[in-house]
Amino acid sequence: MEHTILVLNGPNLNLLGTREPEKYGQITLEELEVDLRRDFPHIQLSFYQSNHEGELIDRLHQAYESGVSGIVFNPGAYTHTSVALRDAIKAIDLPVVEVHISNVYARESFRHFSYLAPVCAGQISGLGIGGYNLAIRWLAMEF
Repeated sequence: MEHTILVLNGPNLNLLGTREPEKYGQITLEELEVDLRRDFPHIQLSFYQSNHEGELIDRLHQAYESGVSGIVFNPGAYTHTSVALRDAIKAIDLPVVEVHISNVYARESFRHFSYLAPVCAGQISGLGIGGYNLAIRWLAMEF
């Protein structure tokens, strides 16, 4: 049985590589996708990015309905603001790993709280884009 993992990215992650490269690195979102496909050729990876909360919620619902095995989710700033995304994650019966490129706990105090972490399988923060790789590895072990 082939498993699919959705790699879901929220607001401003389309600007990877140019937005605050000292904090988020110089790799673009497209380059990250290529690297992850290369690193995990045995796993079907699906990628989606949106700057809109409702579209992210819709994609979470679609992932559940289509039989995705797990989700790697970098919700960006919605981490700290979105009860709606929390409810969407809680409503689907899928393991979700919350990923942040920067260490949110070493940044502004408003970033220290995640609405999503309590309903996710786990959280990876501050390990750069390597956090995506670790999240996929963990999800693959769960298959």
